Amino acid sequence: MGELKVLHRVIRKLANWAVLSFFTEMHVIGSENVPMDGPVIITATHHNMMLDPAVLSSAVPHRILNYWSKAALFANPIMKYILDSTGNIPVDRKSKDRQGLFKGTFEALSHGFVVALFPEGTSYTEPRIMQIKDGAAWAALEYTKWKESHPGAHPKDVVVVPASMVYTNKSKYRSICRFGTPISMEDYKAQFEQDGRAAAKRMTRVIESSLTEMSLNAPNWDVMYTARMARDLLWSENRSIDLNEFIPISQTLVDVFTNPDPTPNATNVRRRLLIYYSLLQSTGLTNSVLASLPLPRDLHPGHQATLPGRTRTVLILIRDSISSLARLPFFFLPLVLHMPIYVMGRMGARLVEDEEETQASAKVLFSLLLLVLIYPATFFFLWAFLWYTPMGAVIAGSIVYLFAMYHIKMINGTLSRLAKRLLATWRVLLGIWAPKSFEMSLPALSQYTTPSIPKDNPYVDRSLPKSPIVPAVASAESIVIKEPAPSTSEPSKDQKPKRKPSSRRIIKHVLRARAEAIRALGSFFDHLERSGNTKLASSIYLARQHGWVEEVPQLMLQQSSTQVTDVTTPTHLGYRSAKEVIAFLKARGARIPTSGDASEMEWAALSTSEGYETPRFDKDEMVFVPSGPSM
Repeated sequence: MGELKVLHRVIRKLANWAVLSFFTEMHVIGSENVPMDGPVIITATHHNMMLDPAVLSSAVPHRILNYWSKAALFANPIMKYILDSTGNIPVDRKSKDRQGLFKGTFEALSHGFVVALFPEGTSYTEPRIMQIKDGAAWAALEYTKWKESHPGAHPKDVVVVPASMVYTNKSKYRSICRFGTPISMEDYKAQFEQDGRAAAKRMTRVIESSLTEMSLNAPNWDVMYTARMARDLLWSENRSIDLNEFIPISQTLVDVFTNPDPTPNATNVRRRLLIYYSLLQSTGLTNSVLASLPLPRDLHPGHQATLPGRTRTVLILIRDSISSLARLPFFFLPLVLHMPIYVMGRMGARLVEDEEETQASAKVLFSLLLLVLIYPATFFFLWAFLWYTPMGAVIAGSIVYLFAMYHIKMINGTLSRLAKRLLATWRVLLGIWAPKSFEMSLPALSQYTTPSIPKDNPYVDRSLPKSPIVPAVASAESIVIKEPAPSTSEPSKDQKPKRKPSSRRIIKHVLRARAEAIRALGSFFDHLERSGNTKLASSIYLARQHGWVEEVPQLMLQQSSTQVTDVTTPTHLGYRSAKEVIAFLKARGARIPTSGDASEMEWAALSTSEGYETPRFDKDEMVFVPSGPSM
């Protein structure tokens, strides 16, 4: 196994380009925890298929990562060279002993290489870590034992570095790769000599605990989606959350909504947030875009404004649209050249639209296949235009490179955000000004008020016990959303997927749901703030940092060969005060909604054509209710 690994370096460079072009930002935390030299085993979460190794390899530029592959693939000499050069390690799964199973791993570690593993065993989309297998722990401990009888191995001991990859949106936007504190073998050597299985299990629990602290975990999808929507409302401006704080902020909100009844109106708040989340999911809009729309009250079709005033406002929007179009030449040519890539990427995603973790991989794979055709073709076209001269090759290559970099900056830059905002503005205006008859009826709307949830992965072992990573006082079954809450049960296999609704038919419903969600969330935090020191169940690691941990007895049944006895063992529960949680969120930029926030676009949420009766807002229930039979 050579250290050069030319093919691996080429693939890693391509993966780096793919990651940077696919995600607007890749944020790395704790890269100093990966040693500069010596044997290392990286144990990473695996929730985004082939993008996970791409992100992981890009996040460790100072080391080459080696991944496990089936030993049978190495039988052919040519294939063996390719696999070795791309950083793959043979794993003989048919081997009956672990020394044979990990033979390739031991060889790599003995050279001081880095081995990257995914201890979850498969890529899946779930609201929490579902399983951590003990293969990584066995590999590290068995190598430690093997090294004692092989003096030629690298002098440094192997360390295990947990790594978590969190995506703000797994099929686009930003990614976070965080490396945890290295795990030394010194604490396990003695126990491994006495009881290898117990030592491997103990190390696996430590790995799981570290991965849990660096990722997001909720008891079910309702809680995860509720927390996401609350986060988007509290940080409505695009990219307003410091990615160093993204995970603790998100987990804090998950913990808050995992508590069954933190406030009297908690059930209604969850319902309002879920409905708004689902409507955004159905329309492809985002709260940050809606929050930034230039929609002054003059555009209200029922507002008593002079015609010149309203016309002036519309002309401002038209001016902004033309201003964007004026820059179209700088936008148009790169867009046309890359259009086949976007089209193929979207087509690839549609092939696996029910599998969230596969969509990003499909987009990247289809896009890369076209990139390796389009960029060389562009290069040779430019080179031919420059008479195939050596200097022409340099110029053509430089133009293609600068062109690609410009396109990435443009897509992730201000022009792209402005275009999305203007497009959303006109979608909203057309929906507001459409006749009442165009508006979707409430029965038809119901299919869009239920968030879509990913399908279960058949390779996830759901019988495995889960560690207490979320507040123990609120299990998934204890959170009951009363009627008329949307159900997030998985649709039947015969059920057709929901079609994207027309903007003019649903946009008013989206804006009403936004106003209701803002009001409900503001009332929720108002109740929390007035409750003062009310304790909220929290994830253990956050409770240790910001709250407190209580030790409570837990009754367990211990069965022997002759009898069953009751055993009381201590367990720990984490808590934070409501006052501290609010201060924590505000210190990190959260903007708690007020009554004025809900009314900033309320005219758009409630405006309709003549004959429509405006719904009345019930302050006790924090919902809009019909004021007449038209609702």
